[in-house]
Amino acid sequence: MALKVSRRTFLKGAAAAGGVAAASAFLYRNLETLAGPEGEARSSAAPSEEWVPTTCWIGKQDCGILARRIGGRVVKLEGNAAHPRNLGTLCPKGVAQISALYDPNRVRTPLIRTNEKGIPGQFRTASWEEALNLVASKIREAQAKGAKTVIWQKGRSKSGPLYDNAFTAALGAVKLHHGAFCSDAGYRASEYTLGLNGVLHPDFKYTNLLLSWGWNITAGGGNKLCWITFPRQLVEARERGMKVVHIDPRLHSAGPHADWWIPIRPGSDLALALALIHQVIAQGSIDRAYLVNYTNAPFLVQEDGTFLRLEGKEQVWDEGSGAPRPYDAPGVRPALEGTFQWQGRRLRTAFQVLKEHVQGYTPDWAASICDVPAEEIRRLAKALAENAQIGATISLGGKVLPLRPVAIHTYHLAQQELGFQATRAMAILMMLLGSPGAVGGQRVDFTWKIHANFQKFGEAKLANPPYNIWLENSEFFPINSNNSAIVALALKDPEAWKVDKAQLPQVMIIHMSNPLLAFGSSQDILEGFKRIPFIVVLDAWISKTADLLADVILPASTLEKYEGPLSATDQYVDAVALRLPVMDPLGESRGELEIYLDLAERLGILDKFIENINKELNLKAPNTLPKGRKPTPREIFDLWAKSQGLSEGIAYFERNGVWVKGEIPIAQQYGYAQDPPFGGIRHRLYGESLLLMQRQMQARGVSEIFWRDYTPLPTWRKPTMEQSPPQYDLYLISFKLIEFKQARGTNLPLVAELAPAQRLWMNPKAAKARGIKDGDEVWVESHNAVTGQTKRAKVKVFLTEAIRPDTVGLPHHYGDIARHPWSEGQGPGAAELFFTGPGYIANTADQSFLVKVRVYKA
Repeated sequence: MALKVSRRTFLKGAAAAGGVAAASAFLYRNLETLAGPEGEARSSAAPSEEWVPTTCWIGKQDCGILARRIGGRVVKLEGNAAHPRNLGTLCPKGVAQISALYDPNRVRTPLIRTNEKGIPGQFRTASWEEALNLVASKIREAQAKGAKTVIWQKGRSKSGPLYDNAFTAALGAVKLHHGAFCSDAGYRASEYTLGLNGVLHPDFKYTNLLLSWGWNITAGGGNKLCWITFPRQLVEARERGMKVVHIDPRLHSAGPHADWWIPIRPGSDLALALALIHQVIAQGSIDRAYLVNYTNAPFLVQEDGTFLRLEGKEQVWDEGSGAPRPYDAPGVRPALEGTFQWQGRRLRTAFQVLKEHVQGYTPDWAASICDVPAEEIRRLAKALAENAQIGATISLGGKVLPLRPVAIHTYHLAQQELGFQATRAMAILMMLLGSPGAVGGQRVDFTWKIHANFQKFGEAKLANPPYNIWLENSEFFPINSNNSAIVALALKDPEAWKVDKAQLPQVMIIHMSNPLLAFGSSQDILEGFKRIPFIVVLDAWISKTADLLADVILPASTLEKYEGPLSATDQYVDAVALRLPVMDPLGESRGELEIYLDLAERLGILDKFIENINKELNLKAPNTLPKGRKPTPREIFDLWAKSQGLSEGIAYFERNGVWVKGEIPIAQQYGYAQDPPFGGIRHRLYGESLLLMQRQMQARGVSEIFWRDYTPLPTWRKPTMEQSPPQYDLYLISFKLIEFKQARGTNLPLVAELAPAQRLWMNPKAAKARGIKDGDEVWVESHNAVTGQTKRAKVKVFLTEAIRPDTVGLPHHYGDIARHPWSEGQGPGAAELFFTGPGYIANTADQSFLVKVRVYKA
C-alpha cells in the first residue's frame, strides 16, 4: 500500500531532517580537525568534554541546568541537583530546548522589512551595524517629537533590573507589561488587601487544607513559579496528609491529586467566595485577635462609607471608654463588631459592615449562580473552620507563631471580569480565619515585603487627562495593570480614551514577546499596533507579531547568553542564579543585554545606562562599572557577584551554577514573625479608597461600566458575558498546557509532538446534544455582549468527562506561533476568540479570558 504524505507532514519531516543535519554539522564540526584530506591523522586529541552550568531559558522559573558540551557544542541538557527549584530534575520543555540551539528556522541575522505591515513579512538580511543604526535613527526621530514616544513591550524579561529598569530609564521609554494577560488582577488585589506582590499560594510545609481554586496543579504552574517545584511540594504535603479541594470547571489537571472536585460554573468564583465568607461568619469561626490587631476590621465606618477620623487618625470603638479612640492609642480595646451612636452619628465597625454586606450571600443564594449544591458550600466552610485551628500556635526559629494551616492557591483564574474583587474576596476569606502570614497559612510572595502599591492604592488619587498610552491613574482605571490590548484600543481612538496625542508612540521595542497570540484580542492588537510607525522585535524566531508588524527583527539568543540575576528560591531556601552561555551562538544572534548596550552606545546614552546598572544591581565600590566605555555582559555580572560578597565573582556561578545562601529566615517568611508584625501595616478588609475612587469617577461622568466594581467590599453582579443571546450557551475558558506554558514550545519538535494540534475540550453530553463526535471539526463562535461583535475559529473536538457540560476549553500556545514548519497548521490560538474592552476587562484593566460561545459542526 502506498504511503500518503501530506505537504505539511513532508515540510515537517524535511525541517526535522534539516535540523538534524544542521545540528550534526555544527555538533561535529570540530571533528574535521582530526583527519586530513587523505584521511591521515591531524591530531590524536579527542574533542574536549565538559559540563556547563546555566539556567533554563524556555520556562518560567529558571530551573538549574547542566549542559554537556563536547567540542564546544551542547549535546545534552540535564537538571542541576544543586538548584533548589528543580533539584536535578528537568521537565520535557527543559530537555527539548536543546533543539532551539540548532534550529535552522531561528533568526540568525538582523532582518529588515521590505513590504507593508499587517501582512506576512518580506525581509532582507542586514548587518548588525545597519540594523542598529536604523533603530537608533528612528528612536532619535521619535524623541524629537516628544519625550514619551518610545514604548518598550515586556515579554520574556529575565533580567528585570537591567532590561525593565536600567535600559528603559536610560532610554526614557514608556514600559508596557504582560501581566494583564496572566494574573495581574490577582496581583493588584493582593497588593491592595495584604500589601504583598503576588497572588495566592500555600505554605506547603504546614498547610493541611488547600483550596486549589483554578490552580492548574500538574499542568501549568501557579503563583510565582511554573512547574516542578510546586508539584513536588504538593506531593510531599499530600504524603504527610494535606487535603486538596479543587475548585475549577475542569478536573483534568488535578486528577488523583484532589480529594474533592467542585466543578464551579465559570465566572462565578466571586459568588462562591462571598458565600463562604457568609458561612464562616455565621459559624462564628473567625480569628478575632488577628482581625482586631492587624486589619482595619475594627475601624469605624460612617454612614457615607468613609472611616471616622479625628485629627487625621482612624478611630475604633473603645470598649473600655465606650467612645471612639485612635486605633493605635495605648490601652485601647477595639470592638470588632457592633453599631454605635456617637454625637448624632451612626457608626459601625468595618467588620460589622462586612457582616451585614454578606448577609444575603448565603450558600442557597450561591448554589444557583455557581451550580454548586448549598450543602457542598456549607461542608467546605465547616472544613475550613475545622482545619484553621484558630488559637493554635507552633514554635519556629525560636518564635511562637500562630498556626492556621488553611490556604488558597489561585493564579490565572484572576484574569476574569470580576477577577480583582474575586481575589479580594478569597483574601478576605483567609483573613477571617487568621490565615495570612501564619504558619501553614496564606502566602502571596516568598518573603513578607510590603509593596509600594499598598500605600499608593490607599491614596485614591486620580490623574487629570490627558493620560499616557496605558491610561495610568486614569478615570477609567485608577488601579491599572498596564494592558497592552487597552493600549491598542487607545491607539485606535485616542480621543475617546483621553490620551495625550503628544505621547502617541512612534517607536515600539518588543522584547521577547508575541502579543498577537499571547495577549488579549488578536485583531485589536494588530489594528492598534499597526498605527505605530516603527516596530523593532527582539526574538529568536520570526514570531507571528514580528511577521505581521516588525520593521526590524534583531536575533536574540536563547541559552547562548548571560542573563540575570535570577531568583532560585523554592519559597523556603534563599538562592540566586545566573544564566550563562552554554556555547557560542550559531549565526549572529546576541543576548538582549548585549543588544541594549550596543543600542545605548549609538544613542549616546551609554553612560546613563551604566549609571542605572550600577544602581539597579547595587554595585558597590570597588566593583562599580566605570563610565566612558562599554562593558561586556560577563563583566557586569562579575562585578555584581563580587558586590554580593563572592570574592571570585562570576567564576563561582561558572563552577556551581547557583548560589544557595541558606534557609530564608522565619522573620521573612511569616508576617507574624516580623517586628513589627506584617511590617506595621493594617490589612484592608474594608476598601475605603475603592469607594473614594468610585465617587471621583462618578463625579467625572465616567460610564458605570468602569466604576461599578470599585466597591469597598466585594459585591456580586452578573458578568457582562451573561448578556449574550441564549444561543451562545457555552462558556469558553482557556488554560495552559504544561508542554508549552511560558515557552515557545509549539515550534520545538521534542515537545510539539506531545500535543501537536489545538483541540476544543468538550463534555460528551454537550457534544451529543449537538451531534458532535470526538475528532469532529467544529466552529467556535464567540459573542461580545456589549458591541454585538462575533468571532469564530475552526478546531477539532476532544471529548472528556473532566469538564462541565456547559463549558468548553481552548488552551493557549497555538495559532501559528512563529513562521516555523513545526507550528504551521496547529490550529487557532485562544486569543482569536476573546474580546478586549468594557465588559471583557476587569476594573484594573486586566484581560478577561471568559466569553460565551456557541459550537456547531463545520
